[in-house]
Formats: sequence, C-alpha cells, structure tokens
Amino acid sequence: MLALVLPLLGAAGTAGAASLVTTIVTDPLTGIAIGGYDPVSYFTERTPQMGRGDFEYVWAGVPWHFASAANLEVFRRSPEIYAPQYGGHGAMGVARGYLSQGNPRIYTVFKQRLYFFYSPANREAFLLAPDQAALDGEAHWQSLSAQLSAR
Repeated sequence: MLALVLPLLGAAGTAGAASLVTTIVTDPLTGIAIGGYDPVSYFTERTPQMGRGDFEYVWAGVPWHFASAANLEVFRRSPEIYAPQYGGHGAMGVARGYLSQGNPRIYTVFKQRLYFFYSPANREAFLLAPDQAALDGEAHWQSLSAQLSAR
C-alpha cells in the first residue's frame, strides 16, 4: 500500500512546487514580494528596509510592502523603476539562461535598476561585466519568464 501512495505524493509535491515559481519572487509562506523588503528603500537608504503590512500595494498580482506611505506612493507611480529586474530572480542566473531565486539581501543597483542574486559570488560575476550581464539577462528573460506562472 505504501508503495502505491508514495509515488502519488511525489507527483503532488512536484506540481505544488512548480506553481510556486512565479514571475515575481515571493515569500513562500506569506506570498509577499521580495521577502517583504521595501523596493524603494534600495534606492533611498544605505541598506534596504523591511516594509510594513499597513503600507501594502498589490502590483503584478502580488502584495508589496513599504517602510512608509511616501515609498508606497513613489512605487505606485512607477513600479517598473523600483521593482527588481527579472521579478527578483537571480540576475546572473537569468544572464546565463536559467532561473534561480534572488536573495533580497544580495543585490546591486546598476544603471538605476535593482538586481538580486542567488549568492555573493553571482553578484561578483555580474559586477565583472555588468553591461554584458544585463544585456544577456534581457535577452533570456522573455523566454524564461514565459515558463513561469503569473501567480
């Protein structure tokens, strides 16, 4: 009996995991974009700030949190400027043609765009040739994002 149930559980687990890989990286427990960090704060503060639930805005089908009402308003007016590139997926992975989850604590702002990375080593690789990595990422993102669930 156990031999019959285990394969079914494995298939269900795989289907559930696939649905968690979405265009915008969200916290798997809360569903909040980029782990609850305020995307505007990457541009305005020395270190990124955690957002608060009372400053929430839904964009691209997912909730985003902000540290202040002012940051929420700035994002609301131009989300494509402040949201991380590639939906928060690892920028170097995307540049190389595959998806990896970006870590909102491992990031860089390059040419007024926010990029997340899977690891510090990926960030360093990106920074060795950021123009080329960004171009490669843009070239791969359209086909990679087509494989993802919208939400």
